[in-house]
Amino acid sequence: METDERQGWRRQVRDALRPDGQAPRLSRRAVVTDAVLALALTALVMFAVSRLHFDAPWPSRPDPALDPCPPPGPPIPPGRPPLPPGAPPPDTEFHPAIQAYVLGALTTLPLAARRRFPLAVFWVVMCATLAGPDYTTRFTFLVCLIAAGSALVHSRNLTSTMGSFALAAVLAATFDRTTDPALPFWSSRLFVLLVVALIASMVRYWQLRLRATQLRFAELQVAQEKAMREAIDEERSRIARELHDVVTHNVSVMVIQAGAARKVMDTAPEQSKEALLAVEASGRAAMSELRHVMGLIAASGTGHSESTGEALEPQPGLDQLDDLVRRVRAAGLPVTVALSPPPEPLPPGVDLTAYRVVQEALTNTMKHAAGSTASVTIGHDDGWLEIEVTDTGGAQGTYAQGGNGRGLIGLRERLAVYGGTLVAGRRIGGGYKIEARVPWRAV
Repeated sequence: METDERQGWRRQVRDALRPDGQAPRLSRRAVVTDAVLALALTALVMFAVSRLHFDAPWPSRPDPALDPCPPPGPPIPPGRPPLPPGAPPPDTEFHPAIQAYVLGALTTLPLAARRRFPLAVFWVVMCATLAGPDYTTRFTFLVCLIAAGSALVHSRNLTSTMGSFALAAVLAATFDRTTDPALPFWSSRLFVLLVVALIASMVRYWQLRLRATQLRFAELQVAQEKAMREAIDEERSRIARELHDVVTHNVSVMVIQAGAARKVMDTAPEQSKEALLAVEASGRAAMSELRHVMGLIAASGTGHSESTGEALEPQPGLDQLDDLVRRVRAAGLPVTVALSPPPEPLPPGVDLTAYRVVQEALTNTMKHAAGSTASVTIGHDDGWLEIEVTDTGGAQGTYAQGGNGRGLIGLRERLAVYGGTLVAGRRIGGGYKIEARVPWRAV
């Protein structure tokens, strides 16, 4: 547990210190501008250092010829200025100007890379400034200002930038020797600069967080609108499939029965009456299913349709397969049914899909294969519900052409929702066959 917590803590630290995005590609103009700026500031600082070290004369010793008691030590070579009191011998002397030149160069030359490595440049400038003598900070304050501004603007990790400013402010308060001892540590110009930079980095950090939050909110809105449009399109497609299945089947039965009634109306009034009763029954069934579909579109939440006030009936399933076959037989299509349902109840969606497969197959047979016979076989194999509907191809043994195939496309979409498949095509001996397989267990 402790190891997991330690690894999680390390991962959080790495994520906090990881730069955001990729480093921007610098233009040649930006590189040249930074190089010129660094060289110009270097020349300025070098000139200021030279004025400080060589304009003021060295304090000289008394002339040995006039001093009866010269101090002990090596003789002063002719042509060399006398050493100040307490200065080291010439062989161990380190001229302070060399240190000033080196530290001055370290505070300015790194600015040439201030855009590419802003935090590294900032720390080099700060360390060189704090390590230099008192007078160095007076001439490098502008350089520190540029370095801090570059770290604030060009750094790709504001968390590291804020931490750098805070640590540099502590170091400035501890090691900056330009402040009058009688004044508090926060009176140092360098400390004030770093505190202001820290506050500015915090403001920029929260601005970027706010901008990122707004961007994520906008992306979520776009994604939500896209999902809503997809849901609307899917719902429209589902309603279109339902309407197609209901209207196509029942209207086809009604047309066939009305045509039969018209042909036998004069010669066989009783048969004409039976055909008209079948038309009426098909019309009532169609109205019931259409009312159910429309009720799903505009349901009031009370279980009743707003437009009619009638109770909604459940969606059809295999338990209503007998009524479907009875209507098809009444329309003149002989149908045989072999039903072997699974031992457990089917989920409502799978039950409705199986019913629609049989309905669409028998409707296509009535429309395109008049005079044929149909066979419906429903069984199960392990977790799959298998549906097979075949016909003999009509009186001429051929399957008539026509239709746009929308019904079969809708069936494939229905089955695909539950992970099922549909295979439809002509049989070798004539006729047409539709095979459907769908998992019958609810997932």
